[in-house]
Amino acid sequence: MSKRLFGLAIAIFSLFSLLIAQFYRIQIVEGDKWTHEAKKQHFLVIKEPFLRGRFTSNTSIKKGHPDLPQSFVIDVEKYHLYIDPEAIPVAHRKPIATKLMAILDLSIDEKLNFQKQFLRKSRSRKLAMWLDLETRDAILDWWFPYAHKGKIPRNAVFFVNDYQRSYPFGKLLGQVLHTIQDVKDEKTNQGVPTGGLELYFNSYLKGKQGKRRLMRSPRNAFETGEVITPPQHGADVHLTINHCLQAIAEQELEKGVKKCKAKAGTAVMMDPRTGHILAFAQYPFFNPPDYQFYFNNPELIEHTRLKAITDANEPGSVMKPFTLATALKANLELQQRGEKPIFSPDAKIGTSDGRFKGRPKRLTDTHLHHFLNMNMALQKSSNIYMARLVESIIARLGKDWYRSVLHDSYGFGKKTHIELPAESNGVLPTPGKKHPNGALEWSPATPYSMAMGHNVQITCLQLVRAYAIFANGGYLVQPTLVREIIKTYADGTKEMLLDHTSEEWQKNAPRVVSPEIVDAVVKTMKYTTKLGGTATRANIWGYTEAGKTGTANKIVNGSYSPTQYVATFVGFTPVENPAFVLLVSMDEPEYAYIPGIGKNHNGGVCAAPTFREIASRALQYLGIPSDDPHGYPSGDPRHNAEKADWVMETRKLQELYESWNHGKGKGH
Repeated sequence: MSKRLFGLAIAIFSLFSLLIAQFYRIQIVEGDKWTHEAKKQHFLVIKEPFLRGRFTSNTSIKKGHPDLPQSFVIDVEKYHLYIDPEAIPVAHRKPIATKLMAILDLSIDEKLNFQKQFLRKSRSRKLAMWLDLETRDAILDWWFPYAHKGKIPRNAVFFVNDYQRSYPFGKLLGQVLHTIQDVKDEKTNQGVPTGGLELYFNSYLKGKQGKRRLMRSPRNAFETGEVITPPQHGADVHLTINHCLQAIAEQELEKGVKKCKAKAGTAVMMDPRTGHILAFAQYPFFNPPDYQFYFNNPELIEHTRLKAITDANEPGSVMKPFTLATALKANLELQQRGEKPIFSPDAKIGTSDGRFKGRPKRLTDTHLHHFLNMNMALQKSSNIYMARLVESIIARLGKDWYRSVLHDSYGFGKKTHIELPAESNGVLPTPGKKHPNGALEWSPATPYSMAMGHNVQITCLQLVRAYAIFANGGYLVQPTLVREIIKTYADGTKEMLLDHTSEEWQKNAPRVVSPEIVDAVVKTMKYTTKLGGTATRANIWGYTEAGKTGTANKIVNGSYSPTQYVATFVGFTPVENPAFVLLVSMDEPEYAYIPGIGKNHNGGVCAAPTFREIASRALQYLGIPSDDPHGYPSGDPRHNAEKADWVMETRKLQELYESWNHGKGKGH
């Protein structure tokens, strides 16, 4: 008996030893392996999404008002619907699928794919994306009672939260902002930009996803869990653009395009001292959330491009102030050499003969002028006068000197380096350089064409920056869309990654034109919007302004179109201390004559009024006081022809013009 008990004791001890050894192997030797397997069965690690950086408005521009944050783009929380097919009994799969499809209101094709997900051998299948809170709650309100009644784990149907781009101002600033694609990169969960600022600043806007551990259990919902690695959110980009000024520009641009029956239109507003872009409008508009609709339509995809930087066109007569400034600069250059200047601004120059050496076709003006001085030439927008000046510049200083001024002083023929992709250099002919077809870029006739804005291609943004030289006293500023880029960390601390508001930023602009030349050209440009000028419809009532019109034939299939034009007005206001430079350009306005007004496709008819409306509303919004309180139309009680700005100067210029061109002494 004792032997039996002893044997039994040995057997029990041996079995217990084996159990201890197995326990040691599982818990100690292979502990990590089996812990991992257990966690795979009981826990699920999902990605914790991050917030992509925002784009915010420049609300600080309106003085005396609180600088309340206004976002053009934010991330809003959305929900992706998932199921755990293996946790759903077979008998319940069809009823669950049917109910979910009814709530989601799916198409026939979507329903077929939806039902297939319930048959997968998987613990996680995605059923629907980007659901809002209302839809999520509707599903959960039905699902929890159903799961309880059917004794199904309630996390067999679950949601994973994510963030989707949202646009509080709708389509506002669409071409500048762009968006990210609906389907993010599977590995990084980063958004894929479609263009614009989203693409240019993607490295700043990107964040880093975190991790959340969830428990698979009927008593634990997948919507909760422990964050084991917190996400890192993207940096916020604070724009120079103001949402109210942008809205004004877009509203008035749309009106203007429709009124002149143009194909499209552009408006660009910039602070001439800092280079800060205040508004960047393009019509027809682009609504970022509908990007697939635009990109899949050959007729609409062009509206996704920001043409003010991607498209370079011949500017036409808006080039003429730079021709005058270049001629005045030539005078200074020759004076420093002790030589005779090429012209005097007050001199009486003959402009009835448009024949030039090396140019087979005679130049003409819209009206015959026998004699003009500098002020008259810009007021009447004379092609012949400008060509005469450039003829003298080339003869005295050479074609290379002339081109270098256009390139180095005004920035033509090179990018502005605005923070946007796909910017064009424009086209500025180079002496001795050949086109791809072997023809020389620069012929004997080239400088005469360039003097009046032909045979050169310039983007709208390049023009705005160049006109800012006249508005800021002679400096070539760097255009920018960004005030600051700020990164906010989890502990609330902030880091300045980029700052375009500092004094150093503003002091970087080089002086390219002397104050004397700027002053002379600005005074000349003031005649443009007064009686006898080409842009009386750009006159901003109650304020002073200076600017110039341009009307240029479009090049179609290698030759100038007789009916397709780009019409432009560029100017700034108030003249003494400009709040902004503003360009308005109309692409292909209707080719027609309006009785009592003029040619619809001219810059002074179709672009100038939109300039006036945008500028007038913008000045009021900014609270800029009137600097020409008597400069209102005849019939307005505020009108006073004797006190209004530049009226007397215009009257004297007109009298001189009449004596030179229609008086008895004409030609002498």
